[in-house]
Amino acid sequence: MARAKTQFICQNCGVQYSKWTGKCENCGEWNTLVEQAVGDMGKSVVARASSSGTVLKAQSFRDIASEAAVERMKTGIGDLDDVLGGGILSGGVILLAGQPGIGKSTLLLQVTNNVARSVPVLYVSGEESTSQVKLRAERLGADSDEQLSFAASTSADNIAATIRSGAHRLVIIDSIQTLSLTDITSAPGTVSQITNSSNVIIRAAKESGTAIILVGHVTKEGSIAGPKVLEHLVDVVLQFEGDRYGGFKVVRAIKNRYGSTAEAAIFEMHETGLQVVENPSAVLLAERQNSDGSVVLATLEGTRSLLVEIQALVNPTNFGYPKRTASGFDINRLNLLIAVLERRTKLNLSDKDIYINVVGGLKLQDQAADLAICMAIASAAAGRKVDDHTVVFGEVGLGGEVRSVIGVDKRVAEAKKLGFTRALAPKGASKNSFISGVGDIRQALIDYVT
Repeated sequence: MARAKTQFICQNCGVQYSKWTGKCENCGEWNTLVEQAVGDMGKSVVARASSSGTVLKAQSFRDIASEAAVERMKTGIGDLDDVLGGGILSGGVILLAGQPGIGKSTLLLQVTNNVARSVPVLYVSGEESTSQVKLRAERLGADSDEQLSFAASTSADNIAATIRSGAHRLVIIDSIQTLSLTDITSAPGTVSQITNSSNVIIRAAKESGTAIILVGHVTKEGSIAGPKVLEHLVDVVLQFEGDRYGGFKVVRAIKNRYGSTAEAAIFEMHETGLQVVENPSAVLLAERQNSDGSVVLATLEGTRSLLVEIQALVNPTNFGYPKRTASGFDINRLNLLIAVLERRTKLNLSDKDIYINVVGGLKLQDQAADLAICMAIASAAAGRKVDDHTVVFGEVGLGGEVRSVIGVDKRVAEAKKLGFTRALAPKGASKNSFISGVGDIRQALIDYVT
């Protein structure tokens, strides 16, 4: 009898090898190769596929009947519905990823409790026992709805069969890294298990029209754990960001087949669960003390305008190499802005330690933060203040020029709402007396750091 052919697949990156080696040459990981069968009787899968299959029956778009608009399931959290594009779509698959302890399970239990008031919902946990989830449900007040069911399982086969039964309109799976298929011998969380389990569950969801929310883990670098193909398989990818120990937490869509990726929902953790922050700007600025190194930035979280305090601390370095540290801001971008300040102004920062902090635990991804960062560093270095009633925004180029940004009207409206009297912005944005336009970073420091 001919021996079945096998191959060795790296469970970290998916590269295939003909024989086992201790280290994967592609990703550099050790002991990640797992032996798997490649075909029957020596005939490869590709060879079998080339001689099988049937001709597809194609139709023109004019012959395809238009379906009525599918009603979305509301999560009960208006801002989260906006991020999803209007709610949870039947048959849609959502992947929610975030670091451990940030509140993924709490948020989903709140969502399931709201959705279960109108449709049957199933919450499947592969990480916690029934009693553990019940304790959280009691704390959140989500244990009284009869249409909300719970099951503890790590079998992708059983979960897919439950989805195909059509007994539930929404199924939460916490988490995809804990699932495994019976026919695959590798451990849960490996590339083959995540890929195949996801495929089985997604196929069952599309057949039955059941909406699925998958919880995903993240790596220490902050990216979603598992193969990149997992993000391509699902319809919506939500990223849960923020400080796990406090501060604001932001949910934003980094992929959305059914809506915009420009929306963001801002939450704060309380004893009764996550609550939407209605006026985050006022909360972020409530304890502000106007001192040197403090600047108010008008930024955008999705399409929402937000005022946030930028703090800078500049000290003489005690070592040969100055230290640069940033909390909530990209350190590489900070080094670039410091280089621009040294080259385009008279500031000497080569012997200074520089620390940047974005108050509230937010992580800025807005290029308009450049001008505020530069103003905060210059203010701290010179020991001078920026006016109390001034907000700052604008992108800074390598030549020191201040470039225009999007959403000027929204930023200005938010600043006016909180009592600010002036906005320091790119010169091209000056449309009224509220905006003081600056052409380059040197002019901004001379005129407005007093």
